[in-house]
Amino acid sequence: MRTKSSAIVHEQVASSGSIKRPDSAGLGTALAAVGVLAFSGSMPATVYAMRGLDPFLVAIGRAVLALVVAAGFLLIARAPLLPPRRDLGSYVVIALGVVFGFPVFSGLALYGGASTSHSAVIIGLLPAATAVFAVLRAGERPRAAFWLASGLGALSITVFTLSRGGGHVATADLLLVLALGSAAVGYTEGARLTRTTPGWRVISYALVVAAPLTVPLTVWLALTTEPVLTGESVAGFLYTGLISMYLGFIPWYAGLAQGGIARAGQTQLAQPLLTLSWAVLLLGEPFDPWTIVAAMAVLVCVAATQRTRAGVIRA
Repeated sequence: MRTKSSAIVHEQVASSGSIKRPDSAGLGTALAAVGVLAFSGSMPATVYAMRGLDPFLVAIGRAVLALVVAAGFLLIARAPLLPPRRDLGSYVVIALGVVFGFPVFSGLALYGGASTSHSAVIIGLLPAATAVFAVLRAGERPRAAFWLASGLGALSITVFTLSRGGGHVATADLLLVLALGSAAVGYTEGARLTRTTPGWRVISYALVVAAPLTVPLTVWLALTTEPVLTGESVAGFLYTGLISMYLGFIPWYAGLAQGGIARAGQTQLAQPLLTLSWAVLLLGEPFDPWTIVAAMAVLVCVAATQRTRAGVIRA
């Protein structure tokens, strides 16, 4: 008969691939929570930035702002400015997911009319989507309950979007789904690399890999879109570039590495509700009780996926 302590060890090994001491796991969860708090303000900040800037300039330009900070960190640490060649493919995947995919798709969805609160509910499925990609990437064999919870979460989002679109899925909703998938892929690959590389270097190298595209595109967009610099647009752009695109990833990836993806990742359950709060406080967005119901349904489903995944068996 397996003892309680051995069960805890089994869960920790299954969730992260190595044994996590209680103090390390607690620190990892706290770091991940800081990252979630940083990410929760991304959509309101994007709305602010687009009040004076082209949506593509916001999405691509923020990566260039983050690149400047990342290069400074790499120089101060005397770390190589280029990632190891053996991991280049992984960094390309991360860049496609979190440097290009999520910012572009989510920004276009908000620009196309999706409210921040509506977007927060759909993006709330991100932890479950990340867990699914992690399962596929790591060759894990989750229990049926994992797939059931993931399916119910997707069903909740589908019902929510259809009820808002009169039985039809709007273009903005499709863009949000693409943003969701992009972030899940980027988070999964980034968390895998943080097992051997510090999280700040992972996001730094992803920005470096993307630079041959982000830098010229940003210059071209800045010259052709006639940006209007206001207090709101500048503040929103600075937040998306410094916090959402870089500094937020440092505690987030470090938390996943130290606390385990399954355990520390549960902190992201709070992100939709935090974003809803920012939408009310900063943007004055109204939302009806059904938005809260949908957000809570997603939260329950995501919590179930995280809990059932903690005990999966690796192939």
